[in-house]
Amino acid sequence: MMNPKTVVQYSALIFFISTLLVACSKDDNTNPPQNNSSNIERKVEVWKSDKSGVVKLLKEEQNLAYQFTPDFDVNVNINETIEYQEMTGFGAALTGSSAYIIQNYLNNSERNELLQSLFSSENGIGISCLRLTIGASDFSLSNYTYNDLEPNQVDSLQTNFDLSIEDEHLIPLLQQILAINPEIKIIASPWSAPAWMKTNTSLTNGGNLQQTYFASYANYFVKYIEAMNSRNIPIYAITIQNEPLHNAPYMSMQMTAEDQKIFIRDYIGPEFDENGIETKIIIYDHNWDNITFPLSILNDETAKSYIDGIAFHCYAGDVSAMSNVHQSHPNKGIYFTECSGGDFAPDYGFNLAWNIDNLIVGASRNWSKTILFWNLALNENNGPKNGGCQDCRGVVTINSSSKVITQNEEFVLLGHISKFVQPKAKRIETMDTRSQGIAQVAFKNPDNTLAIIAFNHNDESRKVQFQYNEKAFSYDIENGMIITFLVNN
Repeated sequence: MMNPKTVVQYSALIFFISTLLVACSKDDNTNPPQNNSSNIERKVEVWKSDKSGVVKLLKEEQNLAYQFTPDFDVNVNINETIEYQEMTGFGAALTGSSAYIIQNYLNNSERNELLQSLFSSENGIGISCLRLTIGASDFSLSNYTYNDLEPNQVDSLQTNFDLSIEDEHLIPLLQQILAINPEIKIIASPWSAPAWMKTNTSLTNGGNLQQTYFASYANYFVKYIEAMNSRNIPIYAITIQNEPLHNAPYMSMQMTAEDQKIFIRDYIGPEFDENGIETKIIIYDHNWDNITFPLSILNDETAKSYIDGIAFHCYAGDVSAMSNVHQSHPNKGIYFTECSGGDFAPDYGFNLAWNIDNLIVGASRNWSKTILFWNLALNENNGPKNGGCQDCRGVVTINSSSKVITQNEEFVLLGHISKFVQPKAKRIETMDTRSQGIAQVAFKNPDNTLAIIAFNHNDESRKVQFQYNEKAFSYDIENGMIITFLVNN
């Protein structure tokens, strides 16, 4: 071990983040110590959350000094000169149900407080990416698309396209969000094409897009992007179809890999080019258990030329599937676009551990540029529901009567990465220490700070030393605890 470096002694600074970020008990009389020094150099900030589920918070600890120690359990070497994927952002889906309850359950002041806690990096957890549904989903107030017709009618030229149904709840809310974070990235996904385009002439129960309407459906996407742009809402990317292998009794549509390839290669790709649409095209948007689907599309060079990346969900398979796709097509982005918690997994500590391994650390270490949960907000009954999942949980829960907002474990998990890992940050090299019970990942931000997220899976506390650039710091990470270190170089 190297001899200890000069230790800069910092004054203790322990405080809770504002009530926008924490759900602390009212009898907690902890007061932040007063700091009268104006020239304290901030080096390593420490933010932590525990597994208890009683105190759901991001809590800032005192700053750490750089110091090598011979007494550690796990050593993590960090090499910031080796960079991997550039991060796009972190967040959740602003479904129709989420937009409705945020707009209708809360008054202006309450809504602004919630949006600040979600989307401001200074006053909240700094969500930087949102997913939208193009038309309705299983979390909407009803079934609809933007060109619904009476039976036996068609509109191949999309002359009846109409986005106005979203002007009541979704659009005003998006405009408020963009006022807080103008740089937020929006990824939009359809659950179904209009029924008259489909083989089963229904918005539900799967059915396939008829090839007769491939050109019309490509135009539908263009009109959607242009209609959102006219409302000052830029669409960063679209996925071709949410869960194309899923035949569901709610809003859904199946699409084979062959059809998706043809649709991209011969229709929507050229249509985007012709109309000057810069929105990115993402394929698959389904579970980790079937990489043959996206690979078969990417093996067509013309289709591949229009594709920015591949999106995945968490409900089947293993997170390592994303690395397998990356290895085959390293010039294409990997996106993680959906995973939901719910009453089916009520153990708070287990949820933290699983999501760390599979999403926060797991998806990042397997090349994902985004980490998105499912519903941003639901009510106390896990709704409003429109078929589909009956016990899914939102990032926050808003009680329809009391208006009390509960920040769920997904809020805490997002906060540990979205608050500290800036858009365009690069994941950097760290040795994998999961076999020693410590899951961790590190990023270098555009402002040159480092963000390191770590979790202790061991039954007991572990002293972990982080070493980089001939510097080191260490921390005793308790069992089941998430730590984010923000290193100011």
